Amino acid sequence: MGEQQQVRFPQEVIDEYAALGVDLPALFSAGHLGTRMGVQILEASAEKVVGTMPVEGNTQPYGLLHGGASAVLAETLGSVGSMLHGGSSKIAVGVDLNCTHHRGVRSGLVTGVATPVHRGRSTATYEIVISDEQGRRVCSARLTCLLRDVNKGDAAHVQGSGA
Repeated sequence: MGEQQQVRFPQEVIDEYAALGVDLPALFSAGHLGTRMGVQILEASAEKVVGTMPVEGNTQPYGLLHGGASAVLAETLGSVGSMLHGGSSKIAVGVDLNCTHHRGVRSGLVTGVATPVHRGRSTATYEIVISDEQGRRVCSARLTCLLRDVNKGDAAHVQGSGA
C-alpha cells in the first residue's frame, strides 16, 4: 500500500523544479497521510490529475469507504493540480473543500480525476470526481486553493526538496 508509482509530468515542469533542486515525484507523492491511505498519483498536470486509493483500510464502522478518505483523495488531487498551475514560485494552500457522497463502496479501488474549474493568479479551483471500479460516481468534490508566494522558510518543510 505504501509503494509509490512514478508520476508522469510534462518535461518542462520537471525541468523547472529540478533547477530548484526539488524532486518532483517525491514532492507530489501525496505525502505521509496519502501514503498511509494508499493514495497513488498516476497522472499529473495543471489540466488533469488522476489518482487511486484502495477502499480496504479506509472504511468506516459499517464497512463502507469513509467520507473522510474520499476527502483526502480529493484534496490531494486538487492540491497537486493547483500546485502545478501555480508553478514553482507559488504554494497551493487549500481554503475550501466540499464533498458530496453519492454511493457507498465496500471493496476495490476508487479513482479520482481532478479538473480545473478556475485557474487564476491567486486562487485555483478544481472539481474532483471519484468513481468506483465500475465507473459509478462515488463522490463529487470541489477544492479551492490559495496560491501564495513561496517564502524562504518554505523549502525546509517541503518533502523531497533540496533544502
